[in-house]
Amino acid sequence: MNSAGQSTASAAESPVAETLARWIAGVEASDLPATVVDACIDTVIDTCGLAFAARRTAYVAALLESWTTTGPCTVIGFPQTRDAGTAAMINGTAAHGEDFDNTFEGCPVHPGSVVVPAVLAAAEERGLNGHDALRGMAVGQELMCRLALVVQKGTHAAGFHPTAVIGAMGATAAVAAATGMPAHATANALGVAGSMASGIIEYLADGSWTKRMHAGWAAQSGLRAAAMGQSGFEGPATVFEGRHGFFRAFAPSVEPDLSLVTADLGERWESARVAFKPYACGTMTQPFVDCALRLAGRGIRAADIADLKCLVGEGTVHRLWEPLELKRRPPTPYAAKFSTPYCISVAFLRGDAGLSEFSREAIQDPAVLSLAERVRYEVDPDDEYPHNYTGKIRATLTDGRVIDEAQPHLRGGAREPLGRAELQRKCAANLAVGGADPEFARVLSAFAEGLGASTVVVPGHA
Repeated sequence: MNSAGQSTASAAESPVAETLARWIAGVEASDLPATVVDACIDTVIDTCGLAFAARRTAYVAALLESWTTTGPCTVIGFPQTRDAGTAAMINGTAAHGEDFDNTFEGCPVHPGSVVVPAVLAAAEERGLNGHDALRGMAVGQELMCRLALVVQKGTHAAGFHPTAVIGAMGATAAVAAATGMPAHATANALGVAGSMASGIIEYLADGSWTKRMHAGWAAQSGLRAAAMGQSGFEGPATVFEGRHGFFRAFAPSVEPDLSLVTADLGERWESARVAFKPYACGTMTQPFVDCALRLAGRGIRAADIADLKCLVGEGTVHRLWEPLELKRRPPTPYAAKFSTPYCISVAFLRGDAGLSEFSREAIQDPAVLSLAERVRYEVDPDDEYPHNYTGKIRATLTDGRVIDEAQPHLRGGAREPLGRAELQRKCAANLAVGGADPEFARVLSAFAEGLGASTVVVPGHA
């Protein structure tokens, strides 16, 4: 780094925000690769289904009561409409609320629940067409994925939630692209968004609700930052790489490789490989759930298990394993989603880790808690996290037998993606949780697959 806090490579070049802004201003929906378009369609199906699934929750009710400004934008699952910022806040929070939304390997950031609500709100507010929406979603998800590659473990290590802080930048880029903002306005908007980015991970202490709001907050921040940039409000050009910029603030342990953000823009699309979760829990826990299900599939009973040792990446311990006694007895259904012992236990005993496995009743099940007490971890120095998410469980049975199960990658990720049909089934199941008629799943899927055909009209309620 030089004395100004910039990398030597960036000091002689344009600031990162300006490079990004020029690219964003030139993106056309017709130039998007089919893989990127498909990823956007899949993300809309997944995100909207999850937002609807959460409509009866207490946290969504609290937002409906506290964010009340009316406007033309759909609140998914409800007949009433709100202004763009409010709709983005509620829809983003609802979509991320059960931690079942799409993610990205390399750093577990959740682009869909940020970018889709921001773009759909902008589209409804301004009468944008589907090509505009696709362009915005592709750009927003791409920037979030690229920033995630830079920060890796650094943002969590600093006490911040990657979806929250990276999301503010991604949502801003998404809205700028969707609305066709000129490059100079977009660069200012990104500079403004750096001061809107926020979100600490203290929710880990008690399973409280703040993580849920981070996606919604980022989505509405993107709308506001874009509007301010469009109106001439100035933001720092070196918002990303500067001495007091984004990377220094939110990932201080990382020496940022800025080429991961700016190289091959429009040619290399990281967002084409976003991952979709098969289970309603933390991203790094998913492979361990697969291992637990396979152990159960061998005919092993919980009573047969003396010990379940999990080999884990060191960077996952403080979020998913410690304090171990608390993780074995999570205090709330939400806390259970970030408890690998609980997720392993409930999946083994109930055969799944979907939304119903994270109820108040489930987390108090004596059988589940008993098995969770026998789950422990050991740091594996060879674990590939954050470059790959794996699961390894060694089960020691009461008769002395030792059985190993391993999941070599995140199912639903780039190495083993979920197909459109499987995502549609997931969407239908999530809509059923929210009380939707089965036909609404087909309506949502048709809406997503038809993006680009006409003005965006979000199907808000069944």
